[in-house]
Amino acid sequence: RQGQQQQQQQQQNKTTEKRKPVFVKVDQLKPGTKGHTLVAKVLSSNMVLQKGRAASRNLRQTRIAECLVGDETGTVLFTARN
Repeated sequence: RQGQQQQQQQQQNKTTEKRKPVFVKVDQLKPGTKGHTLVAKVLSSNMVLQKGRAASRNLRQTRIAECLVGDETGTVLFTARN
């Protein structure tokens, strides 16, 4: 039983380990992909949606902005939420 618990703990540790980020440039991005890490400068930002939540005070407003971001290789339109 103890051996089984150790195996389960090791399996949990493997699934919760964080991977090191792999940074990409804007020109390496492809449509339909996600989960990228990049360093970019925000060139412009435009709030496209801002709406409140129910009467509860501890819930935040929903805010969505379209931002033009870029680096030395290009620019891309980025949608920011909250």
